Amino acid sequence: MLHRVVITGIGALTPVGDTIPTFWQNIVAGRSGVAPITHFDASLFRTQFASELKQFNPAGSLSHADIKRTDLFTQYALIASDQAIQDSGFDFASMDPFDVGVIWGSGQGGMDVFEEQVTEYARGNGQPRFSPFFVPKLIVNMASGMISIRHGYMGINYTTVSACATSNTAIMDAFTYIRLGKAKIIVTGGSEAPITPASFGGFSAMKAMSTRNEDPTSASRPFDVQRDGFVMGEGAGALVLEEYEHAVKRGATIYGEITGAAMTADAYHMTATHPEGLGAAKAMQLALTEANLTIADVDYLNPHATSTPVGDLSEIKAVLRLTGNANTKLHISATKSITGHLMGAAGAIEAIICLLAMRDNVIPPTINTTELDPAIPQNLRIVTGEAISANVRTTMSNTFGFGGHNGIVVFQKL
Repeated sequence: MLHRVVITGIGALTPVGDTIPTFWQNIVAGRSGVAPITHFDASLFRTQFASELKQFNPAGSLSHADIKRTDLFTQYALIASDQAIQDSGFDFASMDPFDVGVIWGSGQGGMDVFEEQVTEYARGNGQPRFSPFFVPKLIVNMASGMISIRHGYMGINYTTVSACATSNTAIMDAFTYIRLGKAKIIVTGGSEAPITPASFGGFSAMKAMSTRNEDPTSASRPFDVQRDGFVMGEGAGALVLEEYEHAVKRGATIYGEITGAAMTADAYHMTATHPEGLGAAKAMQLALTEANLTIADVDYLNPHATSTPVGDLSEIKAVLRLTGNANTKLHISATKSITGHLMGAAGAIEAIICLLAMRDNVIPPTINTTELDPAIPQNLRIVTGEAISANVRTTMSNTFGFGGHNGIVVFQKL
């Protein structure tokens, strides 16, 4: 017997808001979170801006001990997951702790501590002065471990890594475990803290990021004819996934149901998506088939759409493989234009956007897109400029990662 899986709690720590209400208000209003970098001196880099958290201070949420022994990506995970758990109204005392798990995602893990410790080692003339917290702060699975330690969840616990598809991978794994009856509740999502000199410099050297330094807020412009690369972002998104009957029995508020999820590989290139969108199209089709839907049933697609010249078009080609260029009710908006690209946390943040779009019957805008690439058919409903009201009952979230990873999740309103 397969169990139904619903979302009963959400939390967000993002460049456009550190709570769900603020985050969603700014997403709908189309307020950009992009600004010049403050984390380090970026004056010598080709790109000098990013989408940073604003005035982040973990002291109000975490103990001194937890701050000392965790990297930023874990701190982001703890704060966002706290929000989601509180939002779910979950009474842990009533549950067998082995029925509750954590499946978390991060693409890079503890980049900040890695750079700090290696730099200190180099400056110390080779003297081994590494912190005893170096490895625990660095390793990518520590966020899931710390969430379980913080709350006493003793069920399934691990971390997924699939680059920018990471948190969709985590969500679909959590969906699968609950569906198979191996857990009642799983806290899932993703966090990323990549705005460090080495990480930022690496992407800059690849010429993957926008260089619109004179006007950072307009730099992320998915599907626009003048797009020139993505904008790096940081933060975390968290979701509480729960077995449907369990959620109904306890009277939980349900944001939506996951009805389909799928992954494929492009098997094409280390960093580029398949130019014809073959893997992406297949993943979307598989997820929709599992949900017993077609693309004609989808009201809103939150695409991967990072504002890169090749990637945006390949995703459009993937969508067209499903629609056949027919005039469907599908609306598309690329919210990375607002948040920047949160990399391993992107899927979780965009899953939350899909859920809130269904709750409020609103489709947020793609900002900065003033002239669509002429290669994009005019009959595609790409929502630009301002949010629109619409009947939103079915949504789909696309994520694609370096290495050719395609992760798709389908949500439906109950």
